[in-house]
Amino acid sequence: MRALVQRVSSASVTVEGTIRGRIGDGLLVLLGVRNGDGPGEVQYLAEKCVNLRVFEDDAGKMNRSLLETGGAMLVVSQFTLYGDCRRGRRPSFVEAAPPAVSEPLYHGFVRSVAGLGVPVAEGVFGAHMQVALVNDGPVTVLLERDGEQP
Repeated sequence: MRALVQRVSSASVTVEGTIRGRIGDGLLVLLGVRNGDGPGEVQYLAEKCVNLRVFEDDAGKMNRSLLETGGAMLVVSQFTLYGDCRRGRRPSFVEAAPPAVSEPLYHGFVRSVAGLGVPVAEGVFGAHMQVALVNDGPVTVLLERDGEQP
């Protein structure tokens, strides 16, 4: 499972001209699910994201987490995070889990984040979405946990 995490001052996701999720200060998480991922990866990445210290403290150092700042999270499904571009010019998505596997894990991630006390907005799984954001910093971090780990 991969999470591309961006610290934002605002972010939104629009589907068919309607804003479906919007946050102010917080994290935009683009979430990709890989074949072999399960509940362990969901919980690991949810906890990692909400506790990731990428917000500045009073000394200007990245030392505070989303939980400490009271920010929100916008979660958007992103199977293209598993696009393999090593061969040819068109990405291969064979590592990405099919929707029947990835959708429940995506929703489990959203529930886990909310259960940890963070307000969560989300996109629409499988929809064509437009994501708008103001990356604050810029700060972008890639988090990953393979489904094969215990």
